[in-house]
Amino acid sequence: MITQKMKYALKALLVLADAAAQATPEALTIEAIAKRSGTPKRFLEHILLEVRNAGIIASTRGRSGGYQLIKPPAEISISELLRLIDGPIAPLPCLSRRAYQRCEDCVDEESCRIRKVFADIFWSYLLLIESLTLADMLRSGAVAAQVLTEPLAS
Repeated sequence: MITQKMKYALKALLVLADAAAQATPEALTIEAIAKRSGTPKRFLEHILLEVRNAGIIASTRGRSGGYQLIKPPAEISISELLRLIDGPIAPLPCLSRRAYQRCEDCVDEESCRIRKVFADIFWSYLLLIESLTLADMLRSGAVAAQVLTEPLAS
């Protein structure tokens, strides 16, 4: 399950991606991002700082300042964003590739039935989540918007 913080990060990045796709892209203020994404401004400030420090967005000060995407949506990995915002995504610490820890109560990882079951599920999840980018989410939203606006066939 993703956290509310991750949902806010995704909503903000989708707003910034939409702004970047405009004919004349402009930086968006934190107020504009909060309003367009339906995200509370006080949470958004901290989230955007983390995302900026990761090199996904840039911020500019001044009258025409704000936030902009600096990576193309197709290069923004959802799994990397999940790890950045929420931390390790493995269901068990012994399955994590980047934050591996042996379970305290584990006698033998090789024969652990809990690990084996969750490993199968987790690897399937990883195949999907690691292939997903912000561009996929943008396309998904466009398809959903098109379906919602098309007249029903009679």
